Amino acid sequence: MPELAGRLADVRVSPSAAMTAKAREMRARGIDVISLSNGEPDFATPPHAIEAAHQAALRGDTKYPPQGGTPALKAAIARKFKRDNGLDYGPDEIIVGNGGKQVIFNAFMATLDPGDEVVIPSPFWVSYADMAKVAGGVPVTVSCPQNNGFKPRPEDLEAAITPRTKWVMLNFPGNPTGAVPTAQELAALGEVLLRHPNLWVLSDDMYEHLLYDGHRFSTVAQVTPGLKDRTLTVNGCSKTYAMTGWRIGFGGGPAKLIKGMFNMQGQATAGVSTISQAAATAALDGPQDLVEERRAAYQQRRDMVVEMLNAAPGITCHKPEGAFYVFPSVAGLLGRTSKGGRRLDTDTDVVAALLEEKHVACVQGAAYGMSPHMRISYATDAASLTEACGRIQEFCRELT
Repeated sequence: MPELAGRLADVRVSPSAAMTAKAREMRARGIDVISLSNGEPDFATPPHAIEAAHQAALRGDTKYPPQGGTPALKAAIARKFKRDNGLDYGPDEIIVGNGGKQVIFNAFMATLDPGDEVVIPSPFWVSYADMAKVAGGVPVTVSCPQNNGFKPRPEDLEAAITPRTKWVMLNFPGNPTGAVPTAQELAALGEVLLRHPNLWVLSDDMYEHLLYDGHRFSTVAQVTPGLKDRTLTVNGCSKTYAMTGWRIGFGGGPAKLIKGMFNMQGQATAGVSTISQAAATAALDGPQDLVEERRAAYQQRRDMVVEMLNAAPGITCHKPEGAFYVFPSVAGLLGRTSKGGRRLDTDTDVVAALLEEKHVACVQGAAYGMSPHMRISYATDAASLTEACGRIQEFCRELT
């Protein structure tokens, strides 16, 4: 039988997707699994976005789309960047992709040559490193431990940059930690990046509107304007508007980069569903009251989850400033044995035992580049979260 490409040897199946699939399979067998592994809002898409999609279909807007995005959506994206971030982008500086993931993938494929380095603060979203590898790049991680609030320090970022660095990734609020730097902290990182004019900067702002306790959002091209001409600012509709299945991501950046990404997208998927683009246009331009209502609901869930996890013996949970994840340390559980007889030597052992014995699905911190932790998504209803955290507490109390 013919062999698969060698590039797949270092590319993993997403651990969060794998855990979600396993939880789904257990549910299908009648097991009462509570899944906290998936980064997907449990809210519905705003009704006006759904109606806009319906009307687009009725009027026959169902043909091949423009490859880089419809004029209407690109104009709405330009208004969003100006309104929320103080950034001006023209039509040739904006691209629409099939989710934020494709936008990032396009950027890597358009810029990385074999051996080019991509600096990624760790813990990080699982796909960053694998996408860099597929494009021929080499991921270089910068450790951002809990005692630093899971945020990179300027001196650590500086130390990671080499003559081979092509990209530096920034993701705030962060997945899996929910970390959010202040504008001053972000500007300090920007000062480091200004000293290295031959690298690109990617700011993944997908969780922009999910901030708590009065924290304000800033993006790097906004606080360090000198970086704008080599920064790709990525966002989308998935998290803010609960539109994961519509697959709308977008990026704003210099026209040279966007042109290269446009070319790459043309060889991969071409354009994005016209129906989805109509829905996204309505979401970005329409009433934003649902965004605040849902942000407040997430904050209440966060507070409850953090409190209940910190009451579980052996778990220490940092309170995140944004997103809808917590990334608690499970160091206090290691070296012990579960009620079901599993020895817990790693965070992977912890999440496996939790799933098998308490039917709660989480994702090991190793998947995100930092152990011993686990990622828990609180993008689910309060009753399920309360039950799941209660099961986690019971699991911890039963350890020997």
